[in-house]
Amino acid sequence: MERRRVVITGIGAITPIGNNIEEMWKNVQKGICGIDEITLYDTSNQQVHLAGEVKGYDPLEYFKKKEAKKKDRFVQFGIIASREAVEDSALDLETEDLDRCGVIMATGIGGITTIEREHSKGLEKGFDKVSPYYIPMAIANMVAGNISIEFGFRGKSESVSTACASGTNAVGDAFREIAHGYADVMIAGGAESSITPLSVGGFTSLRALSTSTDKDRASIPFDKERDGFVIAEGAGSIILEEYEHAKARGAHIYAELAGYATNDDANHVTAPLEDGSGAAKCMKLAVKDAGIELNQIDYINTHGTSTPLNDKGETKAVKLAFGEHAKSLCMSSTKSMTGHMLGASGAVEAIISALASKNDFVPATINYKVADEECDLDVVPNEGRNMPVNYVLSNSLGFGGHNASLIIKKY
Repeated sequence: MERRRVVITGIGAITPIGNNIEEMWKNVQKGICGIDEITLYDTSNQQVHLAGEVKGYDPLEYFKKKEAKKKDRFVQFGIIASREAVEDSALDLETEDLDRCGVIMATGIGGITTIEREHSKGLEKGFDKVSPYYIPMAIANMVAGNISIEFGFRGKSESVSTACASGTNAVGDAFREIAHGYADVMIAGGAESSITPLSVGGFTSLRALSTSTDKDRASIPFDKERDGFVIAEGAGSIILEEYEHAKARGAHIYAELAGYATNDDANHVTAPLEDGSGAAKCMKLAVKDAGIELNQIDYINTHGTSTPLNDKGETKAVKLAFGEHAKSLCMSSTKSMTGHMLGASGAVEAIISALASKNDFVPATINYKVADEECDLDVVPNEGRNMPVNYVLSNSLGFGGHNASLIIKKY
């Protein structure tokens, strides 16, 4: 069977730089930084004090009190983003074949907020006294399960967890479900809320997080003074749809999802291959999957975490994959604005990539000051750029050696 075309017909997000798509995209264009002091808990006894929190969030604006109490924060975020995406898509759920509508949502860590709270309660009161909702709040699949229940989608419903590549893998796997004929509509994306004492402490012990106290010099991808990533939270949700199905109902189309690849460095649990060869292969496979040439890529939305190893390795990977064209394309890290949303990052960045293509606008790597000779490609420093954007490559690279790349084509 000939592979079917897949298009993006709805988007939704809740992030450190905007609690909906309109707000988020305006702030991407302005180059707004969403990094600030942690308010979710007392950080006085820890080294890290900054994060990318969702601002002004009140669950009771979105859920009834009883419902909110039964859903971990990461699940709430996933539902909120998916509600916006479904509404944006204008799908008529009364007429859709819901057996051919599915959900693939990602999370890197899952319900850690609930796990920490209930563990503390167990230590204090005995573990038989933890909440009866503890398990269905904490397990990673519940973001996909709750979204399927909310919209009545009876097709495939899965949760992907490949560390920081999770969101991109979820979108790519959903793309394949439609491209190969197993579904007509998929909700795909990622959700994360892991700004907790244990999560932050774990990443701090690993020496992965920035310990900067300056919110404008903490998440600084490709800058020579970078010292680690800034943990963040949020969710991104995308409605993927088979092209003829979308066209028949007169759907608004943001962009086409044209290619996807995923592989593994098979090297180390936290460090990427130093020569970038694994990520380079993944990018080349994604370009091949899209049926285009390497020199057709205009912009790369990089993984760009602001860690010394990632940014150096990803620069090498781009050079290895693209050769001379690496000097002509532009690449930026929107994590400079959002921070690193772990399992949600790839989904939010796929949305930003689609909007970059639709609007012919390349987002900046903000707060960039000190050039690094090992990160010497065009990282679009400090100011976004109006230019033709026909093909975008969006990268995610995760602990465990996971690499994932999407190709987004202008519609």
